[in-house]
Amino acid sequence: MAFSKFDLTGKVALVTGGNSGIGLGFAEGLAEAGADVCIWGTNETKNEAAAEKLKQYGGKVLAQRCDVGDQEQVTESFARAVEEFGHIDSCFANAGIGGKGTLFADVTAEEWHEVFRVNMDGVFYTLQTAVKHMVEKGDGGSLVVTSSGTAIFGSPRSVHYGATKAGINAMIRSLCTGYARYGIRANAIIPGWIDTPMTAGSLNSDLMKAKVLTRIPQRRWGVPSDFSGLAVYLASDASVYHSGDVMMIDGGFAAF
Repeated sequence: MAFSKFDLTGKVALVTGGNSGIGLGFAEGLAEAGADVCIWGTNETKNEAAAEKLKQYGGKVLAQRCDVGDQEQVTESFARAVEEFGHIDSCFANAGIGGKGTLFADVTAEEWHEVFRVNMDGVFYTLQTAVKHMVEKGDGGSLVVTSSGTAIFGSPRSVHYGATKAGINAMIRSLCTGYARYGIRANAIIPGWIDTPMTAGSLNSDLMKAKVLTRIPQRRWGVPSDFSGLAVYLASDASVYHSGDVMMIDGGFAAF
């Protein structure tokens, strides 16, 4: 018999950037465990393809075009999702963009603000809207952000990206302490080297395979499905006392 607390039947999850990569890995796990799922993305073709994939699990699925860096779009999309599902129980703020591999001295103000607009402002808009909803509905919820190893390890060509990811780690700890009284828990996930559309170009290089892959104890790149089970756990009643954590899912890379 399956562990009943992992059953997400009757729960609703929102995943930003849920149309591919780690976000879709989250969404698939949630849908397979019985949750109704709403995904946000800016590419409507990818949204539709992801929605069709998620519908195979039998739950209700809503795919919305939403730019998380636009507060008005976030507010309107969240309201539409609540109208469709009645409530949101877990919110995975996963949408993000990388930098252009620029050294700090050469980063333009435009590039700096572009990364912050999505990775910091977008998470702020998304989680603030989710917190207001969860406080109002009165039975708590789960907030999850997708962080990065650049929040901890120096990355000379991703200073702006790393700064946003360190910032959302701090945001999560503050939300954990500030909203526990409302039954809201908040956690961050630091993925290791994961093979997604965003990273495919770099991970397939001979240099990365020689210098990085050999440092991963499991000797493989991660894949989006490696995050499905964790998403189920964090959205489920099994994690009601787990909050304020920053979890590494990296095949042991940081421990080696």
